Amino acid sequence: MTTRLSHTQVWAAIDALAAKYQFSASGLARRAGLDPTTFNKSKRTSPDGRDRWPSTESISKVLDATGASIEEFMALIAPRTVEYKSRSLPLLGLAQAGAGGFFDDAGLPKGEGWDEVDFPDLPEGDAYALEVTGDSMLPLYRDGDVIVCSPSASVRRGDRVVVKTASGEVMAKELKRKTAKSIELVSLNPDHAERSIPIADVVWMARIMWASQ
Repeated sequence: MTTRLSHTQVWAAIDALAAKYQFSASGLARRAGLDPTTFNKSKRTSPDGRDRWPSTESISKVLDATGASIEEFMALIAPRTVEYKSRSLPLLGLAQAGAGGFFDDAGLPKGEGWDEVDFPDLPEGDAYALEVTGDSMLPLYRDGDVIVCSPSASVRRGDRVVVKTASGEVMAKELKRKTAKSIELVSLNPDHAERSIPIADVVWMARIMWASQ
């Protein structure tokens, strides 16, 4: 039996590839050297309603930009077992996150002061968004970028995480190592030193699942 590729499947695979490598659709296009609007949803159909397909050249460029193989991309075209859909997430400025009253003991949003932002193609589950302020996370995250965090997602070495300490400090780092006594964090900005924090001082740690770039 012959299986045909659908317009929806191919575009969904590009969205999934962007999410896997922590890009928005426009961020992935920019990283690949394409016009940032190349993968916008408005570009996927013509004004008269006909389907527009991504070119093989643009697909080749995003594979080069991410380091993904064609086999990896084709696997994303196959039906997925995880359902993604657009939904609203609580949004807070990263600089505000250290103040009291915004999170419960599990690291989930609570209280007043949260805004909302719509995000497409996110899996169901606990998640919230933080808006980056300042340059402490350059060159990876810039002022105004939004990062989506999940306190319930499993965290492994090399994952990017947001950590809140008992002193109220909130930081975005890369997890270098976790033991029964402490966590070791690598700064995203090379001008900032690595951190070692006793487990007893970690209030919560959430994995960064996605970032607008």
